[in-house]
Amino acid sequence: MSKGVSYKKFTDNIPNEDSYKIGDNYIFISDGAGGWGLFANEWSKYLVEHLDENNPISSFNELDNWIEEIWEPFYDEHEQKSKEYDGIFQSKFYAEGSCATLAAVWKIEENKYKWMSYGDSVVFHYNEKTNLLEHSFTQLVDFNNPPYLISCKDPLSKEGFNSGVFDTDEASTVFACSDALSHYIIMMYMLSDFDKNKSEIDKILTTQSNDAQMLSLAMSLDNYNFFDNIIKKLESLSSSEIEFGEYLKCLHKQGLIDIDDFTLTIIKFNTSKCNIH
Repeated sequence: MSKGVSYKKFTDNIPNEDSYKIGDNYIFISDGAGGWGLFANEWSKYLVEHLDENNPISSFNELDNWIEEIWEPFYDEHEQKSKEYDGIFQSKFYAEGSCATLAAVWKIEENKYKWMSYGDSVVFHYNEKTNLLEHSFTQLVDFNNPPYLISCKDPLSKEGFNSGVFDTDEASTVFACSDALSHYIIMMYMLSDFDKNKSEIDKILTTQSNDAQMLSLAMSLDNYNFFDNIIKKLESLSSSEIEFGEYLKCLHKQGLIDIDDFTLTIIKFNTSKCNIH
């Protein structure tokens, strides 16, 4: 059975703009873009609630056609809602609409999982046996770029779409996260194989950026093991919002993760009998 947990920003009273939906054979995540447009939490919820649980989206055209089918009722309802506020609020809705990312995974066979993503919510496959982390994103530094967003009124960009299939076995974990947690996971995986990723790590460390600061702090951790400290830890927290939130606060206090809404969903859990390493 899939599991999911979400925790809102712990620094303000703004509603959680992440949404997720889980089932036996799927996990969906959408991260509402609160910094652009309006009704971000409602749009992210609308997207995951309307995504087909049984028919994976395999191409940009399929995603584009699906959005074309569903956007108008949301837009019409929220256009009316915007009129309940002042003219500035309404003008902002007309100019910017509502925007969100989307990431989804569907189990299509016993050991095959089809996935798609649009924006910087990320789907992952980690195999303990091979110590390989596959994911839908590009590279760590690209989290600094504005994400591609699904709008309730504007056309999609083909460049924002990614899709693929994960081939799994008993040592696999398949999961999806919103951006801040995804950044942390990819960063820690890079550091777990420092020599392989040295050029990218060095490049980030030379910048005067938040990424460089987080990387430097992460490099100082002792007795670090990616499977034990990331994958197993996340699996253990996927059923408890309270424990998940305390873990995130601890990571932020250590300077390892940005403040954001955080969402984790897991569709396949590692069923190996013991730690392979």
